[in-house]
Amino acid sequence: MTLPPRLARRLYDNPYVVLAGASLFWAGNVIASRIAVGEVSPMALTALRWLGVMVLLPVIARGALRRDWPVLRHRLPYVALMGTLGFTAFNAFYYVAAHYTAAVNIGIIQGGIPGLVFVLAFLWRGTPARPAQVIGMVATLVGVAVLAAKGDLATLAGLDFNVGDVLMVGACVVYAVYTVLLPDRPAVAGLSFFAGLSIAAFVTSLPLLGAEIALGAFHAPSAIGWATVAYCAVFPSVLSQIFFVRGVELIGPGRAGVFVNLIPVFASVLAVVVLGEAFHAYHAAALALVLGGILFAERVGRPRAG
Repeated sequence: MTLPPRLARRLYDNPYVVLAGASLFWAGNVIASRIAVGEVSPMALTALRWLGVMVLLPVIARGALRRDWPVLRHRLPYVALMGTLGFTAFNAFYYVAAHYTAAVNIGIIQGGIPGLVFVLAFLWRGTPARPAQVIGMVATLVGVAVLAAKGDLATLAGLDFNVGDVLMVGACVVYAVYTVLLPDRPAVAGLSFFAGLSIAAFVTSLPLLGAEIALGAFHAPSAIGWATVAYCAVFPSVLSQIFFVRGVELIGPGRAGVFVNLIPVFASVLAVVVLGEAFHAYHAAALALVLGGILFAERVGRPRAG
């Protein structure tokens, strides 16, 4: 079933539709990571996801990549590093973490990325911080700590954390580093840059896949595994990127960035509805701290115009 062209155009021109859609598809990656457990091994999912994107690139980015290749060619080390960090390493941590923790946890911890970006940007680039931003970002990190400790202070004191939560925090740190390095990106179209990162991600995922095979941990995709690979290749990899770029074109990066905060909300709802996971009081507290902290930092901490 396809949408009528006029309706499809109207939806594509609506910033709230495309930005909410991008966040929904990214949240779907959380659910996919849990569905993949027992159906396809983590490194196989990572490599096959980016292989799927490689198949799609000639259709969606051939012209842009051909036009911008002379610029990208001179920045290959940077493109390779960014693809490795933001696409390969992040997803490798992500999919392994899903073997040890719940989708609700993954989604909420992922919501702490803006807090980590704030801290790293301050330490790395000296990005100035307003008091409200500091308060907001501390709240998001406290929210992640509450979630990791399951609301139990004894867990914090004993450093007795779920290994999946720890791996997910590692994924967020990697992605925060990737985000802080993004301002150094070459001056090319967003689709060309995404294509370069995707190619780098596929190439750098192959050694991880080889290690998984050598360790005897490889699990070839089942029918459900292949469906998961297809979802991850099309929706959170390609359509989310296209939708988010379109949203930025329509309302600007500042307003568009706020919609990323919907990811932990969507992920929590999908985890309960699709996977039947339990949603506890400490989940609610962590979600409130993460989202509340980000919104406080963006609303109160934003410099006033004029």
